[in-house]
Amino acid sequence: MRKRIAVLRTRLERLLLWRVWERMLEIEFIDRSVALAGKAFVSFFPLVIVVAAFLPERIRSSILTSVTARLGVRGDALVLAREAFASSDDIRKATGLLGLVLTILFATSFTTALQRMYLRAWRRPPRAGAGAYWRGVAWLLAALACMALLGGLRGALGGGLGSGLFAIVSLAVISGLWWFTAWFLLLGEVRARVLVPTGVITSIATAGYAASAIIWMPAVVTSNEAQFGFFGVALALVTWFSGAAICVLIGACAGPVLAEDPGRVGRLIRGGESGTLTAGAGPPLPPPARELSLRDAFHSTQDP
Repeated sequence: MRKRIAVLRTRLERLLLWRVWERMLEIEFIDRSVALAGKAFVSFFPLVIVVAAFLPERIRSSILTSVTARLGVRGDALVLAREAFASSDDIRKATGLLGLVLTILFATSFTTALQRMYLRAWRRPPRAGAGAYWRGVAWLLAALACMALLGGLRGALGGGLGSGLFAIVSLAVISGLWWFTAWFLLLGEVRARVLVPTGVITSIATAGYAASAIIWMPAVVTSNEAQFGFFGVALALVTWFSGAAICVLIGACAGPVLAEDPGRVGRLIRGGESGTLTAGAGPPLPPPARELSLRDAFHSTQDP
């Protein structure tokens, strides 16, 4: 019996899915997803509302459309979201230009957490310095531009056949955003070609998650609001962000596993070259010295 289990385990360990799971354990995916979700809720999401208040009405409406569609909110939650974006005059007066700059800088805490995740997934050395701030600001602006673009396209294409066309265009645009995210936050040290699977997988995972949110998110918001009031809506948003963070983590971990595969998949992704790093990039960090288990998903694998 033990021999059969050992043989089965050996076969499983050869699978790409198993190696993706091990990479997720390596970057403590539970702990890291909670951290990403928390930072997205307290820094990135408020940034979207504040920055939108300083933009023209048409762009602000496009961002609202994109955000609410992704969140899958309906009913009272949608009304609250529209009110938050509609009170742009009050937000501009309360924030001011200095407050806007500080909000953007504070939101870079989310991009810093995102960068750490990609660095860990690709086993790159940790980075620090002032460069993290301008990269964070640049990524935030790119994400806002993507939201505005998709929101405008959704409104322009409408329903029917337009919905199918929008779904295709949306997948392409979001794949490009996450491909750029990985390349940009990895400081260009990983070849752009091998990061394509990261963008595509992340886009498909987040799109599927957003589609499922249309089914369960309204009920969660309604239930939480009835029990906790506006605070319950906040809890529902944190729940959504936690699931979205897991989708991003899956894409981040699948990317290096597929690119480093010695078989046909890896050779196709690498384009015939043996390495995944650009010229001049330092060597990757070594893999964990011990076998990982589920408990490693909750704390650092670098702990003794």
